[in-house]
Amino acid sequence: MAKRTIREPKRRSNRKQGLSHTALPMRSQLARDRALHVVAAMRKDPRLSLARAAKLHGVKQETIKKHLSSALKKKNGKFQVTKSDRYRATLYVPDADGNSVAVNTRSSKEREQLSRYLRDLGRYLRGNREALSTWEGKKIGDLVLVTDGRTLKAIEPALSDFSLYRSLNGGAE
Repeated sequence: MAKRTIREPKRRSNRKQGLSHTALPMRSQLARDRALHVVAAMRKDPRLSLARAAKLHGVKQETIKKHLSSALKKKNGKFQVTKSDRYRATLYVPDADGNSVAVNTRSSKEREQLSRYLRDLGRYLRGNREALSTWEGKKIGDLVLVTDGRTLKAIEPALSDFSLYRSLNGGAE
């Protein structure tokens, strides 16, 4: 007669196993990106309500709550945005050859850093030669940020094609 072993039931994690944002259908990915823009706008202007920010960006409040619920908190009956979040997003920045490179960011802080770098890159290209001094030797994600004047001069024609104000980067502050 074979011995029976008693198996303990597998413990389930209380953590939700959500889909990666890249596994979402394209329509949902675009809605999530617009929701990220709403959250960024609310961080930039703390007096901006969720309803007003959602309306300005053409997103339903329910969409924001669905995709970015942990970036919102309710205080005194009103939704406010948290200081930072851990949502992943892909932003595009130029590399040393002037090509657009996807950078997978892992938090709102990384998105904000890339936004500030692109802003300073635009200032540099408009003549402010000190604009990129704070970014020398810095890396975001796996990408080393381009700050060398000679490299930027060499790739400047490609940077004009690279629009620094792309809609993909617009609200990631």
